[in-house]
Order: sequence, then structure tokens, then C-alpha cells
Amino acid sequence: MDQNEPFFRLLRLGLGVADKAPWALGDNEWRSLHETAARQSVLGVVWHGIGCLPQEQQPPMDVALQWASEAERIRGLNQLQNAEAARLTRVFAEAGRRSMILKGQANARLYPERLSRQPGDIDIWVEGGRENVVALLEERMGCDLKKETSYHHVHLPVNGQGVVVEVHFRPSSGNFNPITNRRLQQWLEMECGCSYAVEESFSVPSTRFALIMQLAHIQRHFLGGGIGLRQICDYWLLLESARADDLREVSALLDRFGLGHTAGALMWLLREVFGLDESQMLCRPDKWRGEWMLREVMEGGNFGRHAPRATQGKWRRFFAGRVRRLRMLPFDAAEMLWCEVNYWKVIWRTIPERIRLRSWSLAEGRRKQQYQ
Repeated sequence: MDQNEPFFRLLRLGLGVADKAPWALGDNEWRSLHETAARQSVLGVVWHGIGCLPQEQQPPMDVALQWASEAERIRGLNQLQNAEAARLTRVFAEAGRRSMILKGQANARLYPERLSRQPGDIDIWVEGGRENVVALLEERMGCDLKKETSYHHVHLPVNGQGVVVEVHFRPSSGNFNPITNRRLQQWLEMECGCSYAVEESFSVPSTRFALIMQLAHIQRHFLGGGIGLRQICDYWLLLESARADDLREVSALLDRFGLGHTAGALMWLLREVFGLDESQMLCRPDKWRGEWMLREVMEGGNFGRHAPRATQGKWRRFFAGRVRRLRMLPFDAAEMLWCEVNYWKVIWRTIPERIRLRSWSLAEGRRKQQYQ
């Protein structure tokens, strides 16, 4: 972790953690830090940390100008996303549906600089269940959304401002293991009634809900392909804002929902990188799994998109994916086995469409068909 210490110090400063400024850095070291922040999708947060440094420790002018421009763009994107989240909330309220914003813009409120979190898409849960929510969206948008509907959400067409929206009829993509996933989904559905309105003019879930749902999200992406520091930062801020009774309740549910191994790894990582206090932990830190998670996070970047396997050809990626899942078995054997089972179920179910599109990759095939 020593080689990443300057980066982690700036990240901690950006999250409002009192820490020492990094030692004097050369121009190339600053460029490397910028690259790391970009790979992890934390450019805005780290830039906020740089603002805490004395003048003599600031990055060189070319790096500073580029970084400042990117941070300003992130501020603008957050303002756009907040406005769109508020608009969607009003639209669904007018249709008589409760809704709440999940993850991204709900988490952004917890940052010391609320507009510093690098946004992705907007995730909004809407009550009513799959059939009712899809029917409502199709009626409002005047198009067939069945091909854009997954296990837990509907992927809406990108709007004129470039905002990507996923409308959830289930609160979470959940676990790969169907037994623990059933328990998890039932609990999350019950907790959906505990949302509350915030000053950004949308509703957010309870801290208990967010801690469970986002831990499951981290686990699914970490085991399935990779997770980055943006989601880790979100979770640290959630834990810091949680009350003692929330932590106790969530802690008691970890094993029932199949989240124990990932929680142990995450508690170790958060202690080592951010200095998480034991009073804020959900369980005992797991050093072995935590070191494993930290290596994967730093190597793969945001959602594993910067891992070496991600740049390979499609067949090499296919075999690299199978090898990675075998290698990940000791981390959580049950989840990884079900992950691979689910993968082949999807492949089998979509063979007719792959043949029709003449492409192994559905996304690539649909993209080619769109431009024909």
C-alpha cells in the first residue's frame, strides 16, 4: 500500500478526514496520481483534497488546470443529475407512485463537498412491481421497453442531456445465490417504506437499507468483475453517518443475507485506507480477504474496467473471466459457483438472439444492428 499512500492521503483529505499532506511530489508523480484518480472515478473528491494543500505542494500548472476543469465538469454533472432526479420524483408522484433515489445521488449528499462525487447513472426505485412499473414507463414513453428490462430494473433510453436512468422495480440486483437473495430481496422490499425526503427534492432510503443494499452491490460487482474506490468511499461515508442501532441491526443480518465474507474484507480495507473506527464496523475485519479486495480494487479501477483482462479480445476475455471466477472461489465459494451458473443460464437463454444478431456479444450485436 506504500506506493499508493500519497493518493490515499489526498483521498482522505477530500473526504474530510484530518490527515497529513503527502510529501513533496514530482511532476510525473502528480500525473500518475491523476491517472489513478481517473481510473477509480474519484477525480472530484481527490481534487477537493488537493484544495487543502499549501500552495508549495500544489500540482504543476498543466495538471492543475486539467484537473480543475474535470472537477468543474463533475460539479455540473451533479447539478444536472440532481435536477433530473427531482424531476423523475415529481413525474412518478404525479402518477401516484412512491419512489426513492438509490446509490449515486443519494450518496453524493454525504460528501463534504456534495458536488465532488463523480456521477454515473441515476438509479430510482419505483413502487408497483415489475409488470406495473414497465407498463407505466411504456405508456409514458410510447415504446416497447421489454428488451431493456433486466431482473431488477428498466434501462431507459438516454435523454437529450445525456443522462442515463435505470428505473428499479426491485430494490437491488441482489446476490447470485438464490437462497440468500430471496431473503435479501424480501427484507429490502419491507424497508422501502422507510424512505424520507431530502432538500434536493427527492427521497432517499434509510441508512439500514443503504448499508445492506450497497454492500450487496459491492459484493456482486467485486465477485462478478470488479469494483472501484468510488463505491468504497460511498460505503465509508454511509458507515460514518450511521447510528449505533443501525449498525447493530445490519451486523445481525450479514450472514443471513450471505454478505459476511465481503463485509469482513470491506471492514479491513476501510480501516487500513480510511482509518475506520472499530465502533463503526459491521463485523470483525478479515485481513486475508481485505488484502485481496484492495489488490483487485487498485488493479481494476472502477468496476474492473481497467484490469488487464478488460483490454483483451472477446475470446481472451471470455477465458480470462472463467479463470478469474475459479481463482475467486476461496473468497466466497457459494456466490462464485452461483455466479458461474447464472452466467451460463443467460448464455443459453439468449442463444437465439445471438444467432439472429450474428454476434457472441449481445451489446456489440445490438450496437451494429442499430447503425445498419
